[in-house]
Amino acid sequence: MSKFGKSTTADEVADKYQDNIKGKVVVVTGGTWGGIGAETVKSISKHGAELVIFTVRKQEQLDETVGNIKKEVPNAPIKGVLMDLASFESVRKAASEINKLVNRIDVLINNAGVMACPYDTTKEGFEKQFGTNHLGHFLFTKLVMDTIFKSPTPRIVNLSSVANFFAPVLFDDINFQNGKETYTPFVSYGQSKTSNILFTRELHDRYNKSNNLTAFTLHPGAIRTNLQRYTTDDSIYATAKNYWGDNLFPEEAIKNIYWKSIPEGAATTMVAAFNDNLQSKSYLDDCQDATATLKDYATSKENAERLWKVSEEFIGESF
Repeated sequence: MSKFGKSTTADEVADKYQDNIKGKVVVVTGGTWGGIGAETVKSISKHGAELVIFTVRKQEQLDETVGNIKKEVPNAPIKGVLMDLASFESVRKAASEINKLVNRIDVLINNAGVMACPYDTTKEGFEKQFGTNHLGHFLFTKLVMDTIFKSPTPRIVNLSSVANFFAPVLFDDINFQNGKETYTPFVSYGQSKTSNILFTRELHDRYNKSNNLTAFTLHPGAIRTNLQRYTTDDSIYATAKNYWGDNLFPEEAIKNIYWKSIPEGAATTMVAAFNDNLQSKSYLDDCQDATATLKDYATSKENAERLWKVSEEFIGESF
């Protein structure tokens, strides 16, 4: 893994770990064409996977992803499923469909998400970014967990972001007073990305020894995709400055960000999904272990357990 870095592509990782991909059943949320999820699906599908299931919100998105991947990989073993993470009803329907499609899931990659959007809520009334990026995935993972445990090597990868540095989980105001003056798009995004990390760590703690589950989280890098449709460099800098100050996060840092290509952006996901030598519970960045860079609030056992309990209350059932 040492040779991998920020410019590594998904296919380069897949070439190295092809033996680990062969025969695997993989589920990837967020497979819209033009994003790193679809790139992940494509790379896995052409390296010997048994089946790659991906989710998108709309039928036209599903058709576009399938059509474009099939152009490059005619026999790609892929299957699209409709799922809107901002609707528990949709999540339950998708999970039920997937559980009927396969007898096991070897790797679940929770990739889908929204970023720094204006205040909005999910169908159940939760703040949109927390509800989509964390709660939707928490419920979905819970619903397919029995199928995951049927794999001899169950693995879950939750995509987070370096934006976890922007905010801890705001347990006293998770919904930002229902959109009143406390809402800041990047703080909300940071909260959701910290949640992804805490969820990953608690998955490991609960199921690594009892069920052989490995769990990983990661920052995919800065990538120009539709995910950034609500953001600008100025908005990123303003939030970073507010939290870190000019000395810790100078404006030049934004200007000098290495913007990855889509294939480069999917590479760290591929490492997390198929490198057997990783330490479970790790946080990766640029294809390397970056767990040591995390804030204390993102590695706190107390926070992880509290988030798990709150999430169970929000979805209305035990995990």
